[in-house]
Amino acid sequence: MKYLLDGEETERLSIRNIEEKDFDSWLKFFSDPSSFTHWICELEKPEIECQNWYKKQFDRYANDLGGMNAMVEKKTGTLIGHAGLLVQQVDQITELEVAYSLLPGFRNQGYATEAAKKCKDFAFQNSFSLSLISIISLTNIPSANVARKNGMKVEKQTLYHGNQVNIFRAFNPYKSGKFGRKRPKAVG
Repeated sequence: MKYLLDGEETERLSIRNIEEKDFDSWLKFFSDPSSFTHWICELEKPEIECQNWYKKQFDRYANDLGGMNAMVEKKTGTLIGHAGLLVQQVDQITELEVAYSLLPGFRNQGYATEAAKKCKDFAFQNSFSLSLISIISLTNIPSANVARKNGMKVEKQTLYHGNQVNIFRAFNPYKSGKFGRKRPKAVG
């Protein structure tokens, strides 16, 4: 479970592992259609989607594949979203992804950027990866802006789970790690 940020903090957020008690708060994410504006997928009832999401995260935890962490607003103690490091397969390459999702009422307030930066710093300072990616739908401008603020640049476009996406990448300034692609050599 080395990829989890349990116990980490940012200026406004406490970060911890997800817990079953978070289910009712996170159900709002699956109940709000705006959560899937930029992602093509077939959805079941919000309760089933939320149960499946939690099962997937707990499976990730158990199999050392990273996972989403709960982002809790320090000031109020409210669960506002999730962020984390996820082991992913993109174009048959194992990558480490910085991922983030916020409840609708907490978007556009800088929380995703704050959490994404913490994830990136945590991964690089612990030498988990040569580089990190974020997988972002071509139409999701707010998430693309978060990736850019996190020092990431578009590397390529590809198809991921039936969605056209940009793969944003940032390189580890500290040292090498298990995942990721080596920094390209300078030309000229």
